[in-house]
Amino acid sequence: QVELVESGGGSVQAGGSLRLSCAASGHTYSNYCMGWFRQAPGKEREGVAYIDAYGSTNYASSVKGRFTISQENAKNTLYLQMNSLKPEDTAMYYCAAGRLSWWAGLYACSDLGSADFAYWGQGTQVTVSS
Repeated sequence: QVELVESGGGSVQAGGSLRLSCAASGHTYSNYCMGWFRQAPGKEREGVAYIDAYGSTNYASSVKGRFTISQENAKNTLYLQMNSLKPEDTAMYYCAAGRLSWWAGLYACSDLGSADFAYWGQGTQVTVSS
């Protein structure tokens, strides 16, 4: 079992920056995918960025070039650096973890759907004013 706790959310003006953190505890695995998701009022939950144990990353087109996902060397903390924030970035942000598995056909983050992320944090609110 993995426990995830997000922090770093807040209110900023458009064009500002914010860094979200996700602390992981409990049992961790070397073959995993970590992701940041967000959900805004009236919209479906969407994947924002993903990173696997090897450091390979994927981003939603809406945040590419502005957001950067990373983790510390110890692999205990996940980060989302958000720059050039826009009002449309306003949402509740969640970190999540899913385990890659050869037997299940989950070889990379791109193979995982939202339901494949078994562990979720409580979320942290990001509000961007115009």
